[in-house]
Amino acid sequence: MNSPVLIACAHGTRNIEGQAAIRQVLAEIEALRPGLTVVEAYVDVQEPELGGVVAGLPEGTPAVVVPLLLSTGYHVKVDIPKAIKSRPEVSAAPPLGPDPRLAELLAARLRDSGLGDDDGVLLAAAGSSLPDGSVDSEEQARQLAELLPNKVRVAYGASAEPNVPDGVAALRAELTDDGGRVVVSSYLLATGYFHDQLSKAGADIVTAPLLPSPVLAEIALERYDAVVAARS
Repeated sequence: MNSPVLIACAHGTRNIEGQAAIRQVLAEIEALRPGLTVVEAYVDVQEPELGGVVAGLPEGTPAVVVPLLLSTGYHVKVDIPKAIKSRPEVSAAPPLGPDPRLAELLAARLRDSGLGDDDGVLLAAAGSSLPDGSVDSEEQARQLAELLPNKVRVAYGASAEPNVPDGVAALRAELTDDGGRVVVSSYLLATGYFHDQLSKAGADIVTAPLLPSPVLAEIALERYDAVVAARS
């Protein structure tokens, strides 16, 4: 029996480097699972749009939409269910985060940036208008804090509070007596609009985004496998 199609569904970006980073994840998924059909799709900005990808599957073709997204938010709760609601043979997996492996990757990016023990860390997530997104980001921050001696706080690029500039200012106030720097930990998959905004928030250091890293493809396949196992 053929494995269900894996529809790797990202947000979408106009940034060329960001687009290439997401396509690299798809290539890594295919390399990890030879023979698996992997299809790209997006919920915003880029084509092919998820609804069109699902509609284009031959009737009765089983598939799993794996969100290449870091938290539960509008796209996971609304856009993806809407795209698959008329196709019972198509299921949706949870997003990539929170996950301990992402915490390890975030910690590695911070160490690469020169993080000191006295520095404060601001985990900067994209943000969501739905509360689940903040809950997921806060859990990811908790996992990160377990790996570091530093203060770790959370802020958002849009749709949730505090925003990143306010988060930087608040964390800097906390660090006044310690003399440490404010380091923004980019909790974003790739370069693009939100990552570009982080450099304007007043932090001393901004880390690189999560990609490139093979960890994301590994997590995506694990999310896919869990859905397939639950359906069998």
